[in-house]
Amino acid sequence: MDTRLQTFLMLCKLMNYRLTAEAMHLTQPAVTKQIQSLEQFYNTKLFVYDGRKLQKTKDCITLEAYCKSLRYNYEEMKRALHGSRERLIRIGATKTIGDYVIGENILKYLSRPEHNLSLVVDNTERLMQLLDDSELDFAIVEGLFPKSKYQHRLLQEEPFIGICTKEHPFANRIVSVEDIVNETLIVREQGSGTRDILEHELMSLGYDLTAFPKVICISSFQLIRQLILQNIGVSFMYNAVIKDDSSFATFRLENFKHIHEFNIVYLKNTNAEQYVDLFFS
Repeated sequence: MDTRLQTFLMLCKLMNYRLTAEAMHLTQPAVTKQIQSLEQFYNTKLFVYDGRKLQKTKDCITLEAYCKSLRYNYEEMKRALHGSRERLIRIGATKTIGDYVIGENILKYLSRPEHNLSLVVDNTERLMQLLDDSELDFAIVEGLFPKSKYQHRLLQEEPFIGICTKEHPFANRIVSVEDIVNETLIVREQGSGTRDILEHELMSLGYDLTAFPKVICISSFQLIRQLILQNIGVSFMYNAVIKDDSSFATFRLENFKHIHEFNIVYLKNTNAEQYVDLFFS
């Protein structure tokens, strides 16, 4: 790739000329010169300042998307030139999907000796960053993402439900949002798809996490399950996490969207779809 485009992508990521210079082992004037050179070459403005805050122009966002695809294709070219028979796929999956949904797909894919994979299980925010950095071929996410920026394919739809103990007053009921905000709520960490969905649905009902008397943030599904069984609080998660486990009861919230998507996401204008087809074939 053109080194100017590499610098441009780093600036898009960091949005700071000094930090970009450090990351690219350049001087700050050299970074400025490279960006100005691109602006002259494409005859457009890529970055502007709003006060002291650097912002991307519309053309910058367009160029960034193409450059991400270009970087991915460049890395693919280098992989192809090695001529290895090994079919390595780099996959990212959110925790619900990685731990509870795609296990059989992984076993089936690895049943062929020439197949190999690298799997990163992390929250949606982190996976989208890895995808943008060409460190993944595709990601399978449960959370919200800007669909217009990526190619995507629906994997499945999954119930998103309230979880509590079998003895809890909410067990197997439909409850109001006024009832739920009196409970201790257990949520995933910031950036997780599960939390994004919950906050988005609560906002549609006119509430946010500050409405709850106590909010416990836990990144581990195993710990969340243990806390619920000890009646520490209630939580919301996908049905796949507690499927066929009779230790838990479920409940639903009035006017709450209970079905959400699991999507396979990859960069536009790349051949990443071939890896999606290969893994899920």
